[in-house]
Amino acid sequence: MAYSFTTLKEEFKKAGEWLTKEYSQLHTGRATPAVLDGVFVDSYGSKMPIKNVAAVSVEDPKTLRVAPWDKNLIKEIEKAITAQNLGLSVATDDAGIRVIFPQLTTETRTSLVKILKAKLEDARVSVRADREKVWNDIQAQEKDGKISEDDKFRGKDELQKLVDEVNATLEALFEKKEKEVMN
Repeated sequence: MAYSFTTLKEEFKKAGEWLTKEYSQLHTGRATPAVLDGVFVDSYGSKMPIKNVAAVSVEDPKTLRVAPWDKNLIKEIEKAITAQNLGLSVATDDAGIRVIFPQLTTETRTSLVKILKAKLEDARVSVRADREKVWNDIQAQEKDGKISEDDKFRGKDELQKLVDEVNATLEALFEKKEKEVMN
């Protein structure tokens, strides 16, 4: 009986999705509403995501427009964006808030790439932990007599193939974002 890698594949998929989400929240000099996904606003006694209290749209390549549905929340939204420390400029006007993305310097780009590498490494650590868990499970099943020694080594080969695939996917995500940052 061969080992089932279904849950491992799900975990690997989650690692890729997590990295994609983390990368989408880093600004690269271009205005993208996803940068504000991690911003939570104090709205009538509870913390709410910015997209639940305002419309976020791209005004031009360097500016986002945040138009709150309740104009009383403008100050709270401004405070939340500033507190998030995303390196963005915030300007309020009568229609809402403009979030301005500054031009990236070479130094800023280099530090962003370091952050990208750190996030990639976090994803790889997660993959290694999942691989270790499955490998221990395969060895335990072989000791208990549930699978043969040949199945154990087939499982090890299949496990390594899956790990190599997910690492290649994570690396591709990193390279794509790195190119976006450096251009």
